[in-house]
Amino acid sequence: MDLFEQEEEKREDLPLAVRMRPEKLAEFVGQEHLLGKDKILHRNIEADRLTSLIIWGPPGTGKTSLGQVISNGTGAKFVYLNGSFCSSNDIKKEIFNASIRAKAGQRTVLFIDEIHRLNRLQQDVLIPDTETSRIILIGATTYNPFFYINPALISRSLVCEFKPLSEDNLCELLKRALADKKKGLGGHKVQMEQEAVKFLAQNSSGDARRALGSLELGVLTTAKDKKGVIAFSLDVAKQTLQLKPAFYDRKGDYHYDVISAFIKSVRGSDADASLYWLARMLYSGEDPRFVARRLVILASEDIGLADPFALVLASSCFRAVEFVGMPEAKIILSEATIYLCQAPKSNSSYQAIAQAWEDIEKASIEEVPLHLKNPLQGQAKKTSRGKDYKYPHNFGGYVEQKYRREKKKYYFPKDIGREGKMLKNKEEFKKKLTPKP
Repeated sequence: MDLFEQEEEKREDLPLAVRMRPEKLAEFVGQEHLLGKDKILHRNIEADRLTSLIIWGPPGTGKTSLGQVISNGTGAKFVYLNGSFCSSNDIKKEIFNASIRAKAGQRTVLFIDEIHRLNRLQQDVLIPDTETSRIILIGATTYNPFFYINPALISRSLVCEFKPLSEDNLCELLKRALADKKKGLGGHKVQMEQEAVKFLAQNSSGDARRALGSLELGVLTTAKDKKGVIAFSLDVAKQTLQLKPAFYDRKGDYHYDVISAFIKSVRGSDADASLYWLARMLYSGEDPRFVARRLVILASEDIGLADPFALVLASSCFRAVEFVGMPEAKIILSEATIYLCQAPKSNSSYQAIAQAWEDIEKASIEEVPLHLKNPLQGQAKKTSRGKDYKYPHNFGGYVEQKYRREKKKYYFPKDIGREGKMLKNKEEFKKKLTPKP
């Protein structure tokens, strides 16, 4: 007996989100970019010609629901496993059973939820039978499979990315659940305000499970009036969905995507976008010290000498965040973020050290010029090490002399902010001290 067969036996006890799972492709809501009528995945399912498939995306976007649809629509035997609990022996057992079915002319669809939790050896077990199509593998995961799934398994599968459901998608699902008397809440007399439907759809972050769970909670916990009607108002919706979810895994793909958006927004001097991504990270539980460290790096890499104070401010921000902590740390991070957005930008320091570093890696190591070497003491003092060095302070602060055997330019200053002023000051200073011919 598989997962979906078990669900059928006790459907009345299941959460609304499970009861409302689609039974056929025509009932599936969302993921039009993959399941539209002219799309390859839709055609493969309709024709019962499905190949191995890996589905990844945020929670509540329909990954397991698609498994339900395939389970109902395919002529193959549908087997469910969960990567969190199954062992290599469980996988081998199902592959063995699949080989017996294959001899009888029946295919097997093996659905593995949370496939990213399988270790490499467990994933390797799947490869030979996926290669020969003895099993049709469907793996579901919230993690980027290109980071967590064996490349050999990836190459044998169609990889599909599910997106968060749109507001319209969620509104449709909520209204469908209210109207469905068999699986949904149609047996209750619910008078639901349109604003309440919209609120749940807007504030569930594209997660159907979250939206339907909040709807069910509101219906089952709201008192009926004298006529037996449940008034589901906007206020009820707000109470059932008190904390807006923001899917964000601090170790996974979403973590790096959001911090990337944040850094690029600051670099692009867009304070409003930067503050949105900052709030998104902190709201989702990101370590504020991680954000502060990235701001310190940005202050040097992207602002640099155009405003040297930016590094001072970012470093102070990091120290303040460490001893203040959340929730007040968000105010400190906001101030630093806005300042760095408004600051002039120059990456000359970043480019300069990158070029010098590349030369050290690729070119031969240059010997220190004799006049720059450290003078020796005692008897060795008679050598010419450091003998011809010109001490700049003896010449008013600047004097022409060679500091490398090979002259190569790494630093190209930009006429921006403080860096531009420093460049002009340096040129004027050199002109004053350089003897006229």
